[in-house]
Amino acid sequence: MPTTEGAESSVPGPRSGGRAEARRAAQGKGGGSAGAGGAGGGRAAARKSAKPKKNVKKIVAWSTAGVLVVIAGVGGAIYLKLNANIKSFDADAIARNRPPEAKADADGNRPVNVLLIGSDSRGKNNSDLGGGEDGGARSDTTILLHVYADHKHAVGISIPRNAKVELPSCKLPNGKWTKGGNTDLFNAAFSMGGSDDGNPACTQNTVEKITGIRVDHTLVVDFNGFASMTKAVNGVDICLPKPIYEGDINPNLKKKGDLVLPQGKQTVEGQQALDYVRLRHGIGDGSDIGRMKRQQAFLGSLATKIKKEGMNPTTLLPLADAATKSLVVDPGLDSADKLLSFGLSLKNIDMHDLKFVTVPWRFRTQDKDLDLVQPDANKLWETLKADQTIDGQNATGQQPDAPADGTSPAPQQPAAPTTPAAPAADTSNSAIRVAVYNGTMTNGLAGKATELLKGAKFTASTAGQAASTKYKTTTIEYGSGQKANAEKVAALFPGASLESSGARGISVITGQDFAAAMGMSTGAPAGGGSTAATPGVPAPPQPLPTTITNDARSADDDICANTSYGSGG
Repeated sequence: MPTTEGAESSVPGPRSGGRAEARRAAQGKGGGSAGAGGAGGGRAAARKSAKPKKNVKKIVAWSTAGVLVVIAGVGGAIYLKLNANIKSFDADAIARNRPPEAKADADGNRPVNVLLIGSDSRGKNNSDLGGGEDGGARSDTTILLHVYADHKHAVGISIPRNAKVELPSCKLPNGKWTKGGNTDLFNAAFSMGGSDDGNPACTQNTVEKITGIRVDHTLVVDFNGFASMTKAVNGVDICLPKPIYEGDINPNLKKKGDLVLPQGKQTVEGQQALDYVRLRHGIGDGSDIGRMKRQQAFLGSLATKIKKEGMNPTTLLPLADAATKSLVVDPGLDSADKLLSFGLSLKNIDMHDLKFVTVPWRFRTQDKDLDLVQPDANKLWETLKADQTIDGQNATGQQPDAPADGTSPAPQQPAAPTTPAAPAADTSNSAIRVAVYNGTMTNGLAGKATELLKGAKFTASTAGQAASTKYKTTTIEYGSGQKANAEKVAALFPGASLESSGARGISVITGQDFAAAMGMSTGAPAGGGSTAATPGVPAPPQPLPTTITNDARSADDDICANTSYGSGG
């Protein structure tokens, strides 16, 4: 396990000759020394010793106490260093008038909202890594990560740094509070007060104001912390549609310069990784939109690598050791045991169910900044508040759906005889691809239909909410030459209607009949009357626009796909 001193040496210090020379020197270094391959047999031995025993029935999730026992046994000195590294911001700087905490589901599980901030502060040793000598700090990257109550799904929402938003009252380093209410760029919140450490509490307050979502934790990582983290995992896989040169990294050079990042797949760490996630010019239209796409791809690749190595203290401790030297957190994550326990709580998230999207935006006509698009942005926030995934699934664990009449949930009844059951699986069904849409207001209905189709060996995926939520009967739409396959699909949904469509492939749009067959609330009032909300019962979120769902990225997506925006590659 690497020591604190080893991790510090992995980050290049200031060099004479400027950023270009430092970057070339960093590229020539190769693997770096701050990976997980420290003393005691290296990463392979660590993984071998961390393998679970064959008797899986005896395996239980570690509690915080269990994590501390492991840490004390394998790296007590590292644990103490982690605690010494961690800095937290002032709890008194968090706004008093905040959104309410999320409610627990029937099993006592709550969703968790984490604000991830990448700081572009040039303080300390950051200026050589980031270039420039600008004072203060800005939020280079801001992602609101929503971990659903089932802790099997999560979605990261990128918030553009140059979006115009209303800033709330914020506490300054001198202890005074700003008046608030003025409109400014989103990343101006982090700059409030002009400190090299930034103002994470102000950014948290701003996110809570514009989303109506309570932020449970905030983490800020600067250039040094980011570079160290990528070295601690021995690099992260990326992909570029075209080569990147020094002149793309620093347009002030006024020349092409040397090659920094080649075209295609590669593994990067340290300075190269930082260049990738901060890259704007030389690819796409040079805007922050493309950069956010690459940041999402990078985080997905990083999460996939950590998951593959194993979510355990052996993997997380070197990463935490690298990160905490340049990490600022909220008071709720101000110790090593809190950080590691939180990290371990994410181990059951499948990489396909870790999504990334960007809050709906539009270019402003009066300047080069952005506006958040309404009501689309609010639909996204309401979807998260309802703990519903962007593809329409209910991820609140075992929480029952609220009845439409506001009464207590009725006891679960045995399934009716008409409940659909998968016929004997036909291996040829795997060649039939089916997209499933929810045509009702019942949370999770499309997911249930997808499970049913997969049980019959169809290649099915949940595509989200249908254009209408008023489908009474499940509808199977099919394109040219797909009628026979559509009939096989329809056999799973008794009473479903078959309709030809100009679209390719096969789509299932679930109706109220399928909801009833599954014993789920249809979300529609009896007798087809008004859909007015019942007092005390939250209305289901409106369907998300395709501008959000079609642009969503999963952590396991092809790393070469969707990494730029606009013309220019």
